[in-house]
Amino acid sequence: MSYHIVSIDSPDCSLSCKDGQLTCKSADGERRLPLEDIAAIIVTSFSASIHSKLLLEAAKHGVGLIICENFKPASLVLPANRATDTLLTRAQAYIPAQLKQRLWQKTIDSKCMNQFSLAAELAPGDERLERLGKLARGRFASKEAECAKAFWRIYADRVAETDDFRRRRDGDGPNPLLNYGYAVLLSTVLQNLFAVGLDPTFGIAHATRENSTPLAYDLMEPFRPCVDWRVADWIRRHPDEKDWQVTREFRQWVTAFPLEKVDYFDLTLDIRGVIEGAVRSFRQAVTTAQSGPYRPWTRTTTKWAG
Repeated sequence: MSYHIVSIDSPDCSLSCKDGQLTCKSADGERRLPLEDIAAIIVTSFSASIHSKLLLEAAKHGVGLIICENFKPASLVLPANRATDTLLTRAQAYIPAQLKQRLWQKTIDSKCMNQFSLAAELAPGDERLERLGKLARGRFASKEAECAKAFWRIYADRVAETDDFRRRRDGDGPNPLLNYGYAVLLSTVLQNLFAVGLDPTFGIAHATRENSTPLAYDLMEPFRPCVDWRVADWIRRHPDEKDWQVTREFRQWVTAFPLEKVDYFDLTLDIRGVIEGAVRSFRQAVTTAQSGPYRPWTRTTTKWAG
């Protein structure tokens, strides 16, 4: 598979193909990239025009197009040979239970360490951090639930500044802000799953339901604290609770979090690039039937980006 996953997010642009190259024309000028170097094209622009020649040439080069609405994939245009790639689908459908468990354990380990890292940033010196750190580094059946409980108590005190806050999809306080941020994160993970050919309906831990994408929910877990931090920073800048609404200003603010820089092993990438790296590594783990290649993100920098 070619390396580049190209994201098109210019508000108004024209996509075409000339001399075997993807051509993107916008108010900022014209950019080109050889189609043979592209794995997939993700179009999040709300008013992009796509020339039919690009669709044909992309198919010849095995390049998929993911067309999004509000950042969520709405249409998937695949070359016929990629749409019928049963090898990867079979590998996903028949992941051994032991491998699923190892992949999920790595995912949860990263999520819990990221929650501990963020809690330490939000509440340095809090006496509850020692217990949260031990939970995050531990290995037991209820680890995810216990870490979440400890993390949200600290978050409630230091961000919501109330004992009444509970993390719920239908809750009040910061909950609507968190829900919107998680939706953006979910869409970003989905974009990358489609881009590398993974079927999001084959999860490793989350339950499969009608019209659900459990694998996207699985792989987004280590990145949730990125949204938690972004929302915490918004609340710090807007301490009046009446401003804790999903306004246009907030949507613009929170949708920028995938562009924040973080460390990913020996690299410094934006979060969107790290998600791509994690998804690609998961794909390799599935196709090799080994957990070793999977590299979920665990924060190592000393400060969370603002």
